[in-house]
Amino acid sequence: MDLIVTRQGDIWQASYGSNMWRAAVGRSGIAPKLAEGDGVSPIGCWPIRKVLYRADKLPTAPVSVFPTAAIAPDDGWCDAPEHPAYNRPVKLPFAASHEEMWRKDDLYDIVVVLGQNDDPVIPGAGSAVFLHVASQNYGSTAGCAAMTREDLLAFLAAAQPDTRLCFQDKG
Repeated sequence: MDLIVTRQGDIWQASYGSNMWRAAVGRSGIAPKLAEGDGVSPIGCWPIRKVLYRADKLPTAPVSVFPTAAIAPDDGWCDAPEHPAYNRPVKLPFAASHEEMWRKDDLYDIVVVLGQNDDPVIPGAGSAVFLHVASQNYGSTAGCAAMTREDLLAFLAAAQPDTRLCFQDKG
């Protein structure tokens, strides 16, 4: 069973079996991925690779069947298509373009790493497509999916080893 993220009326929704949660997606919606930084949540189904979390923000690691690890203050994720570490975790400081995984805004308190453009990595085909904690008003992401912390924890506790995240465009 997959976590399906799609539009329902004027909101985005994530469904897993009979569970339905409000969600957020990329600022450019769900569409075919065209280029790094396009703001698209890429149409397709992506395997879940691992779960990262802020141990200083959660009392215990999320309950999950997926490999789980704590995020460190020097963790980053390379989003520079020309760099050999593109779409891979890196340690900071890091000279090329990257995301900081230890964020001040709580959005990466829980990060589900998706297997989008990772086997093999194709430069420019998208990096750092995650499922993470949503902003307070479900503001758009840079191309990820997002849910409330509580909903994300509930999903992770229910997910099975073969569960994928699927971005679907009904339009």
